[in-house]
Amino acid sequence: MTLVAGIDSSTQACKVVVCDADTGAVIREGRAGHPDGTEIAPAAWESAATDAIESVGGFADVDAIAVAAQQHGMVCLDATGQVVRPALLWNDVRSADAAGALVEGLGGTRAWAQAVGVVPLAAITVSKLRWLADNEPHLADRTAAVCLPHDWLTWRLRGDTEIAALTTDRSDASGTGYYDAASDGYRFDLLELATRGRRPQLPAVLGPSDQNIGGGTIFGAGLGDNAAAALGLGAEEGDVIVSVGTSGVVAAVTVDPVRDDSGLVAGFADGTGHYLPLVCTLNGARVLDAAAAMLRVDHDELSRLALSAPPGSEGLVLVPYLEGERTPNRPNATGALHGLRVSNSTPANLARAAVEGLLCALNDGLAQLTRQGIVARRILLVGGGARSRALREIAPAVFGMSVLAPSPGEYVALGAARQAAWALGGSPRPPAWEPPAATEYTAHPVPAVPARYADVRQLTEGV
Repeated sequence: MTLVAGIDSSTQACKVVVCDADTGAVIREGRAGHPDGTEIAPAAWESAATDAIESVGGFADVDAIAVAAQQHGMVCLDATGQVVRPALLWNDVRSADAAGALVEGLGGTRAWAQAVGVVPLAAITVSKLRWLADNEPHLADRTAAVCLPHDWLTWRLRGDTEIAALTTDRSDASGTGYYDAASDGYRFDLLELATRGRRPQLPAVLGPSDQNIGGGTIFGAGLGDNAAAALGLGAEEGDVIVSVGTSGVVAAVTVDPVRDDSGLVAGFADGTGHYLPLVCTLNGARVLDAAAAMLRVDHDELSRLALSAPPGSEGLVLVPYLEGERTPNRPNATGALHGLRVSNSTPANLARAAVEGLLCALNDGLAQLTRQGIVARRILLVGGGARSRALREIAPAVFGMSVLAPSPGEYVALGAARQAAWALGGSPRPPAWEPPAATEYTAHPVPAVPARYADVRQLTEGV
């Protein structure tokens, strides 16, 4: 049996799967945690990856590896390959003002959308580079190369030390704000706009099935976490993936690039040579965590309470901008609870309002995709939050269509493993692994729920 490995270096943990290269069957898997925070020393990713690899018995019998990771994180290296400062992660919003300055500096959201398909927000790498240039110019001066989390971890696992050996892929590069996936090229003018004239080295962009050799092992190009999840799920054109993890993501596989002049839909690339237009929210499964904490219940009881309440939570609406928000762009917003009365102030209504609020925020993302002409053939509900029974059962009522919930799995790591098998085999298309089993959830649409949410979502701080 030929084995391949996929690594998912996510915000919260490093997950590893070892798979049969021919079938995709998971042979063994492991994980190790990451520190909390919105900035992190990259060495923690390497340490966690080492621990996770050891937990699966090592990679001595593995023929190819690929790394997927959280997108947008800014990793700055000096000329010798040493890390200049802790990496700023996607959920670090201190770069919000820098993002606004970049948008204005190029002439507005349309100019950015037409240039690279992505409009700077606090999360995007280009905004973090402007923040660095303005707030830590001495470190910006030391920065000889800029890369992303999956680029850096792949580089380290290959045993490379020269910054000239850094590589990335289309999917992750397309989330930086200085790479245009439609033309497959960096926009160095936008990089210099962000860095105030500096021009650090950028990783070489590999094709989806390209390979690198490190320590005698084949490495795939790697990819961003959202593209990896799509590859692991076997998503095709017409599929919309709704992922509820630390963040919330609504993404669709398309053959053609999308350029949204409003900037709400990011025109990312996928991991196969196509595109993955995507809407991301800062608030995902932690909304459910917060609701469970407020009610002092576990997640099973939160689901039971939510499903015992009527649709609409008797007028109670939660706008879940608990950590600011990225879509809409309100980094300083707070969450808000509307419609509270003596008659509806029950644990069941609060539990359901939390679930409905999270789903309504994701439904806003789905609406943005459809405004770009994307037709949802089916919805795939994944991520840690999708383990919530209430989320799965209420989702069809909010989205207005049936929802497929694939069996729980590490789909980002699985997508990385599938890419590793692709690089190993050298075929024109990724290996035809069997898609995961999925359960279909249906419910009568309740348009009043997203309509009521739309009425009150503007009533938050930081608008």
